[in-house]
This record gives sequence, structure tokens and C-alpha cells, in this order.
Amino acid sequence: MVITKSRLVLGATAVTLSTIAVTSLGIHSRGQALFKASPKEIVDEVWQIVQRQYVDGTFNQVDWQAVRKEYLSKSYSNPQDAYKSIREMLKKLEDPYTRFMDPAEFKNMQVDTSGELIGIGITISQDEKTKQLVVIAPIEDTPAFKAGVLAKDVILKIDNKSTKGMDTNQAVSLIRGEAGTQVSLTIQRDGQIKQLDIKRARIEIHPVKYSQKQTPAGNLGYIRLNQFSANAGKEMQTAIKDLESKKVAGYILDLRGNPGGLLFSSVDIARMWINKGKIVSTVERQGEAEKEEANGRALTNKPLVVLVDKGSASASEILSGALKDNKRATLVGTQTFGKGLVQSVRPLEDGSGLAVTIAHYYTPNGTDINHKGINPDVKVELTKEQMQELWLHERDKLATLQDPQFAKAVEVIGKKIAAKGTATAEK
Repeated sequence: MVITKSRLVLGATAVTLSTIAVTSLGIHSRGQALFKASPKEIVDEVWQIVQRQYVDGTFNQVDWQAVRKEYLSKSYSNPQDAYKSIREMLKKLEDPYTRFMDPAEFKNMQVDTSGELIGIGITISQDEKTKQLVVIAPIEDTPAFKAGVLAKDVILKIDNKSTKGMDTNQAVSLIRGEAGTQVSLTIQRDGQIKQLDIKRARIEIHPVKYSQKQTPAGNLGYIRLNQFSANAGKEMQTAIKDLESKKVAGYILDLRGNPGGLLFSSVDIARMWINKGKIVSTVERQGEAEKEEANGRALTNKPLVVLVDKGSASASEILSGALKDNKRATLVGTQTFGKGLVQSVRPLEDGSGLAVTIAHYYTPNGTDINHKGINPDVKVELTKEQMQELWLHERDKLATLQDPQFAKAVEVIGKKIAAKGTATAEK
């Protein structure tokens, strides 16, 4: 997918209370237009963007022309009235990922692009069937992560305010706040309800962490990718080159709990591992497919195992799907989240913004993973107790042989390294 100056294309399909990296040059200036758009013009601008770009030409069986007539026949005395109508209008699509952001919400999204944020560090979406607010994943080492928030947690209340009927933007506004202040989340997990009091903080985001691991399979490079932000590709490149200089025998790439991010970031990182072949294709409303392929510039061809789980979403699924379908890596873990939609984020004339679903994406083998996720090659389920122990209580066990998924990855890559060595010796 080409990133143009007029829009930002996201591989993520959720509202992220973390970094959303904005590369669109027009995104800051458009709201500072020479003329001020009227509230009714903003309503029509949103309608027009959906009319041109929305992924489903039937608008999910909604008479979109009638919607325009209904909402443009109203009088709007101020922007807030218009914003309310826009949200009502978009709700008719029953697509939680096509959403409107008022100027303050949109500015917050732009501020988050610096790689530093003030918040609690979670990514949330609205379940398409139940309409409940669901955690895709907490970002590692953030207040939400340390407080015990887990992927798939349902947020029932924010500061004792029910989230029933609440969209993701409203939830974002309630969860955000100044560093040092506290927000209370009432969550439901496996039928149990608990309250978590979380202190907001200033968070610096580094998407890549890496190290050498001395294992029974030999000297391995371990890379943990937390999210696909604008600087993720650069940090991934640094990690691979450094580990290559240390002569690692193979790699374990950890995408567990990675909620996604930018589409182009996932493509760039895939090209670092795949020398040739398809990476992803996106199909828009007209059925036109844009394909991204490897460019012959892979940084390594050494054996690779990828760790995935139910918190691996969107851009994580693009990368893991490409690596799996090209037989470049073995996937170990559990089924991924299942987000196969692409959004474009557009600035509007008054400084507000719109995220609109513009395409489905497909793995190289033509798999649409939306609602389905990607199944690992080697399934390793963790019990609830194991998950909480690894990710919350005893983090020092993560990515060690006491981590069952990592231990299996070491076993799998050991066989791959041995097989590669045998093949080389036979030449």
C-alpha cells in the first residue's frame, strides 16, 4: 500500500492508546485551512470520504445516499452538534474501525507519533458482534501491562462509568489524562470481574528489544517486536545487523502481544527476512489488488521461528502470514487475533480526523484472516496461570527455557539449524 501525502494507511484496526506513527505530511497542516469549514461542510466531508473509499460498496447494506440526505437536512449551530451527527452516521455502518475523531482526539493521536505518550499503554477495539470494548494487547512495560491487563480483557467500566454503547473514541477520552493521575478499569476475564487502578505515566516507546541467547540449539538471536511504529523498521534493521555480526545460528522473533501498527512498517520488516516472494496484498472496494513483494534485500537467511499468540494482531499477522506462507519461518504459539482490515486516517478541514476502513488484506497464499487469525505451525497453549506468571508475576522467565512457547521455539529452531548444517555438508 502506498502512503501518500494526503493520508496515513494503517495496518492496525483498532484505537491505540500508544504510538500511532503519522508519516502523512499533510496531516498537520490541513486543519489549519485558510477558511474555516462550517459544521455542515464537515458532515458532508465525512460522508464523501466514506462514499469514495469505504471497503464495502453496499456500505454494509446501508442506504448511504439516504443517510446523506438525512444528515444534511439538519441545521447545525456548532461543531459539537455536527460531531454528534457524524458519529451517529458512522455507527450505521456497524464498523467499529471506521471512526471519527474530534480535533482534540485527533491531536492526541498525532502527539502519540513522537514515540512518547502519556497514558496507560493499551490498544483497544470494539468487538464487532458484542460491541463490547476489548483489549487487543497491553504494551510491554507500561502501566497497564504492570497492572495486569491482558489481551482479550473486556472493559466494562472506566472510572465506574459503564462502557455499554461507548465507542472507542469515548473510551480513549476517558482513559487518557495527565501523568501521575489514576484511572480505574473494571474488566471481565474468563467470567470473572475485577477492578484495576492504574496510574497514568509518560511512556517512551522502543518497539524492538533484542539479545543473544545461549541455548541448547546454540547461540540464537532473540528479537522482541512490541509494535509496528514508524521507527520499528530502523530498530529491527539495527538488531539484525548487530546479531549477524555476533554470528548467531538462527533467530526467534517474538510477536506475542503485538497489536499491530503501520502497514508499511510490517512490509519493510518482512523484506528484512524474505528475499523473494509476495508479502501481502490489499483489496479495495473495486476489487483492485495492490501487492507488496520482497525486494531481494533480506538481511539474513538463517533459520527463523516466530512466536505468536492471541494478542498478535493486524500488522503482526501480515508479517507472520508472509513468513509462514513463504516457508521462511515456523510459527509457534497460539492462534492470532484475526484482524484483516486496513484503515486510512484522513485529516478534515476543521482539524478533526476520520479513520475509514478501505481494504481487506490477504496473506501471500490468499488467506483472509479477518475473524479467523493465523494458526501456528506448532501449537503451544498456555494455561491462564502460566500466562499470568510469565507476563505479570515472573517476567524474568519470559524468553527463557521456563517459558513453554520459547522452549518449543528453541527445540524447533535446533532441528532447523541441524537440517541446514546437514544440507550444507552434503553440497
